Amino acid sequence: MVGPPSSKPSGVGAAGLEPEVIAAIVAVTHREPRSVLGYHELSRPDEQPLCLVRVLEPDAVEVAVYWDDEPDTAARPLLRLHPAGLFEGRVPYRRPLVPYRLKLRYQDGNVRSQPDPYYFAPQLTDLDLHLFGEGTHHRIWSKLGAHPTQLEGVSGTHFAVWAPNAARVSVVGPFNLWDGRRHAMQARGGSGVWELFVPEVGVGAAYKYEIRTAEGDTRLKSDPYAAAMQLRPDNCSLVCELGGFPWQDAAWLAARGRGEPARQAIAVYEVHLGSWRQVAGREPPFLSWQEAIEQLIPYVLDMGYTHIQLMGVAEHPLDGSWGYQVGGYYAPTARFGTPDEFRAFVDRCHAAGIGVLMDWVPAHFPKDDHGLIEFDGTALYEHADPRQGEHMDWGTKIFNFGRNEVRNFLVANALYWLNEFHIDGLRVDAVASMLYLDYSRAPGEWVANRYGGRENLEAIDFLRHLNWAVREYAPGALMIAEESTSFPGVTQPTHLGGLGFTFKWNMGWMNDSLRYWQLDPVYRAHEHRLVTFSFVYAWSERFMLPISHDEVVHGKRSLLDKMPGDEWQKRANYRLFLAYMAAHPGKKLMFMGQEFGQWHEWRHAEALDWPLLGHERHRQLRELNRDLNLLYRGAPQLHGSDADGDGFAWIDLHNAAQSVFAFERRSTRDEPGSPLVCVFNATPVPRVDYWIGVDAPGRYLKVFDSDDPRYGGSGYCTGGEFVAVDGGAQGRRYALRLSVPPLGALILRLA
Repeated sequence: MVGPPSSKPSGVGAAGLEPEVIAAIVAVTHREPRSVLGYHELSRPDEQPLCLVRVLEPDAVEVAVYWDDEPDTAARPLLRLHPAGLFEGRVPYRRPLVPYRLKLRYQDGNVRSQPDPYYFAPQLTDLDLHLFGEGTHHRIWSKLGAHPTQLEGVSGTHFAVWAPNAARVSVVGPFNLWDGRRHAMQARGGSGVWELFVPEVGVGAAYKYEIRTAEGDTRLKSDPYAAAMQLRPDNCSLVCELGGFPWQDAAWLAARGRGEPARQAIAVYEVHLGSWRQVAGREPPFLSWQEAIEQLIPYVLDMGYTHIQLMGVAEHPLDGSWGYQVGGYYAPTARFGTPDEFRAFVDRCHAAGIGVLMDWVPAHFPKDDHGLIEFDGTALYEHADPRQGEHMDWGTKIFNFGRNEVRNFLVANALYWLNEFHIDGLRVDAVASMLYLDYSRAPGEWVANRYGGRENLEAIDFLRHLNWAVREYAPGALMIAEESTSFPGVTQPTHLGGLGFTFKWNMGWMNDSLRYWQLDPVYRAHEHRLVTFSFVYAWSERFMLPISHDEVVHGKRSLLDKMPGDEWQKRANYRLFLAYMAAHPGKKLMFMGQEFGQWHEWRHAEALDWPLLGHERHRQLRELNRDLNLLYRGAPQLHGSDADGDGFAWIDLHNAAQSVFAFERRSTRDEPGSPLVCVFNATPVPRVDYWIGVDAPGRYLKVFDSDDPRYGGSGYCTGGEFVAVDGGAQGRRYALRLSVPPLGALILRLA
């Protein structure tokens, strides 16, 4: 779509421009500057059309027009219509019509040549605008934002932004001296979208939008759809090319689309790359994506994790927000490299057989002046009513999920990461805060829904649409809800009335388990329900068991340091807890540093305490985690039946007095493997000649012992093979006589 506008553009008559039109153009308040500026043909009876070019170029003293196929001397000077820099002049009638160039001379004697941006017609189609307006343009990132392109042989960048209540929008940057008069954008009817093609602006150019509000204020805003941004503290958007990366992971994506996540082994390593490792003496000290390829991928592969979950991938202005206050929803953070370098990291993860998940934050956004807040001078992305639009706890704004264009922004953003970067899933942050209108609010501080209830019906509809779209356009991608309430149907399919997530973080399990393990063992007999209650609801949703960054900051202590007792007991409790986590139904997530028993809490500005691995005790804890991951991945009993209650059975549920409990994990369908017998002793008292009931006679092999000396344990259970005998226990026909180690776990299987 290029070439001249209508033969009778708005404001143009036989006698020239109306004074009010000239006033609007020079004041840069005209909503459709291309209807006046650029190339225009005025029809004349029995003659060729009268061809005019109008240019607004502040500070220019001369403007001339020429075509590349003409000699330099053929440049036709334009007449000055207004002292503010409005010029007009006749040019020859040409067919075919091709872009011309403007020769500009300034008072300081400088002369430059450029194509006229107002020659080029709008590029967004009516269908694009319609779909965006109804909230269903699932690739809107390919239309809005800044896109390098070539029109009629002229290279440049097409800019488009949604700002429906703005009086004027201009794209500004070093290419026009940050002067909003030079590249005022064209309003596209009532869509609220503004667009302009700016010639000779290419990849890497910094830019912002200069927005004049209805009240006459002017503000500079980063592009909500920018595909790249400057490294903090700078916050300009950067023109970035989409597409063209040589992906090598087609087989991985095809296999992902055929998978059954509920039956797969999923062991996630949660990483904040800015503090996983750092480079001393470098500013900023963060690893690059290339260094992460060389260091993080081999580490995760060696440790047996199936996925990496990345915090803080989308651009964010404040390191201390950990990436949860996003400033660039479509821009991978510049902290670690370019967007293509991030793509290369994901591609190499897939080549190594590792999935990549990322934190995604659709609930709220920060109040930074350059960001989304009051983007066009009004509450555009956020609710205007602070009872709905203000998150008091976090000092952020809440998205207006009832607005079509805002929902489109967020749904397309999820699809953007999944499709443009081949991300394997999103951990959706703060879902509970989205579901309830009274979340963290006192009476009188919230507005009920149309039925008088507390559920946020608009957010619920958004989440359902989001999860439907992900399944439609990114087959096999995981959608994981960080949701801490009892809201029903979080992982139910949308067509059955659920929210449609793949998994839900089991926050109840996390809270109960950590509370139990932080107790002195002498008190555990009185809190036995804390380790048994989670099995009451374990199959009500498809769960993931998280030990995330949130559990090892803000005075909560590291996972190892949470444990009670002296140092030996802390390590024993740690080993016991991780064995319990591995055997419990649900996918797994572990935050970095906890796998080798870091003592201090996570500090986002410092690297993990890697020197601890110089000590044998910490190497042993890491070996424990590696072996548990490999056991979990290799045993269908421990992952294939996570969503099936038939894959679990209690053996010893009621022995609260001795704080011993035992259960079976079983294969379902046609998966191989006899049941695994999992026995846990949560006291420092060894249980000698402890009888555990089983259904089948024969030899049972010990496949895991958390008290093994290889992990720093005492080696109390010396046997590796046990024979089930008649007589039974716990209502089963046969029984095993075990020596259960203190603060220890045993996992056995029938030979």
